[in-house]
Amino acid sequence: MEKHLQVFSVLQWVISFLVLGVACTALLIYIFCTDCWLIAAIYTAWLIVDWNTPKEGGRRSSWVRNWTVWTYFRDYFPVRLIKTHNLLPSRNYIFGYHPHGIFCFGAFCNFGTEATGFSKKFPGIKPSLATLAGNFRLPVLRDYLMSGGICPVNRNSIDYLLSQNGTGNAVVIVVGGAAESLHCAPGMNSVTLKNRKGFVRLALQKGSDLVPVYSFGENDAYKQVIFEEGTWSRAVQRRLQKILGFAPCLFHGCGLIFGDSWGIVPYCKPITTIVGEPITVPKIEAPTEEMVDQYHAMYVKSLQCLFDKYKTRFGLKESDVLYIQ
Repeated sequence: MEKHLQVFSVLQWVISFLVLGVACTALLIYIFCTDCWLIAAIYTAWLIVDWNTPKEGGRRSSWVRNWTVWTYFRDYFPVRLIKTHNLLPSRNYIFGYHPHGIFCFGAFCNFGTEATGFSKKFPGIKPSLATLAGNFRLPVLRDYLMSGGICPVNRNSIDYLLSQNGTGNAVVIVVGGAAESLHCAPGMNSVTLKNRKGFVRLALQKGSDLVPVYSFGENDAYKQVIFEEGTWSRAVQRRLQKILGFAPCLFHGCGLIFGDSWGIVPYCKPITTIVGEPITVPKIEAPTEEMVDQYHAMYVKSLQCLFDKYKTRFGLKESDVLYIQ
């Protein structure tokens, strides 16, 4: 019974992320065409009034973050959160999360819920996981995400959290984004980071400390067909990525009933998230490219050291290396 609850807790999140927003949009349009159109009109009016809430700190709910379903979600893989250094509530932070994986299970469980005890391990720090802004244009899904403290990954939202919401804020950015998800596969240790410097520039402008975060096992949740660069299949993926904002991956996990069949249930592979040592960043409103490059290099080195220090503890060999793309 316990295992079934774990499977359904993970499956409800996967299905919610994939179809909840689209399904609720279609339902809203349908209700407009029925005798209950007034309900849809009232909700739409409220949606318009509430439109900017995701960009202004959102509407997190401690009750939702502490739902029992998230403990089943955690135990399915299982997901673990490891603290290496204290974080000061008097500072703001930008967490760089790596790797993306297919669904960022580690990022969601650790920073979008309290299942792994983030608030107890980092007292006074409030995490906000940043995801695609398009998700917050979809009815119901937007509220579901905001209840977990999840925010849009855009400049306005992050600016608000780091400059108008006091201190003790930690914005979690999956730095590799959609491009990185196209390369994830079991046993793959590579991150898209070499030319990703916007989060470093933002940290300098806001005086927010940088914290490297690496999740061992994130790429093992699904198997993916990875198309070679230059093929028409890869070209289609890249094109859709630019249009949609996310990369349509061809992946599979295990089946709901039979574990050896294909399905969208992720594989039971441990995901261990290591929160590294913060890099102190000064506040410079107009940082030079040299300054951005300097702190970017410090961040890359810190992430590399974090990976090398913990890799053998979580199933990797001493000879395994982290590829920075």
